Amino acid sequence: MVAIAVPIVIAATSPLLAWRQPVYIAAGLAGVTAMALVLIQPLLAGGYLPGLPAQRGRRVHRAVGIALVMVVASHVAGLWVTSPPDVIDALLFTSPTPFSPFGVVAMWAVFGAALLAALRKPLRIRPRIWRLGHTAFVMLIAACSVVHALLIEGTMGTVSKGILCALVLAATAKVIADLRTWTLLARSKI
Repeated sequence: MVAIAVPIVIAATSPLLAWRQPVYIAAGLAGVTAMALVLIQPLLAGGYLPGLPAQRGRRVHRAVGIALVMVVASHVAGLWVTSPPDVIDALLFTSPTPFSPFGVVAMWAVFGAALLAALRKPLRIRPRIWRLGHTAFVMLIAACSVVHALLIEGTMGTVSKGILCALVLAATAKVIADLRTWTLLARSKI
């Protein structure tokens, strides 16, 4: 909880927000919140949060996934309101800022993971295929979100941002290893 609360508090009280528009501040805080949710998601999927049995944790995982989609959309929409040309450049991968392409890839991976989850039952996607696809999206989300955040010199604070990013990568890697998603791929080749 501290790993999530500290970066949000540091970002919300950053002197870099002085004289910024409320929409810009909300968009930035939505980005920090998204990073916190990216940490929570694997912990829920793996059943690592105390007091949440695995099955209930997966239901909460779905709800947090929906919240993550909404927060990412709010982040991008807020940035659009403050500077449409910058968002267009980012979406077209022509932005001069090095962090933009990683944010865009992470955004599309979040949308892809959510879409795959929503279509799993209606399209009758086999569990093995679904798990491999969802895991691939999750790996993209974690890696690209971390690079995106680390390249931004902004409101989160260097140390708290670094710790949050390390925890995102560690939690994601641990859950992927523990759930042994990639062994499904090896078994399917036999």
